[in-house]
Amino acid sequence: MVKAHAYEEVAHQWIKLDNALQDVGGGMIGELPEETDVNSFLQMLKANMKATMVRHTEAVKASVLRVAVCGGSGSFLLPDAIAAGADVFVTADFKYHQFFDADGKILIADIGHFESEQFTIELLGDWFKQKFPTFASHLTAIDTNPVFYM
Repeated sequence: MVKAHAYEEVAHQWIKLDNALQDVGGGMIGELPEETDVNSFLQMLKANMKATMVRHTEAVKASVLRVAVCGGSGSFLLPDAIAAGADVFVTADFKYHQFFDADGKILIADIGHFESEQFTIELLGDWFKQKFPTFASHLTAIDTNPVFYM
């Protein structure tokens, strides 16, 4: 700041940003209540996420228990999902050749970018209502998905 403003004193204030969730990353991993066969899992995923379709790799195992998830474009987290021992990685925006990176180690389930993030508005809305109960809030109902399927 002194170099940019050599002839004047710049008003400034330093604020330390303490992130309580410093170790939280871009995705999550968890386990289903019980093992589910791959086809049933993919059908459940499609229905619960209101996805028109699910692009996926060939099944590695007959069933799914450990699930890794990343909303939006999550292909960069595939190595982490594999290292964490996930049976399936649910995310979006995998390119054709990236599906080969599963390499028989994990089932990739690409549900679509919008589909993987569409419930974020409700989650954030609930959080804001809980943290700021006296504030009026309005959640949009506008569907901004630019992708359509036939």
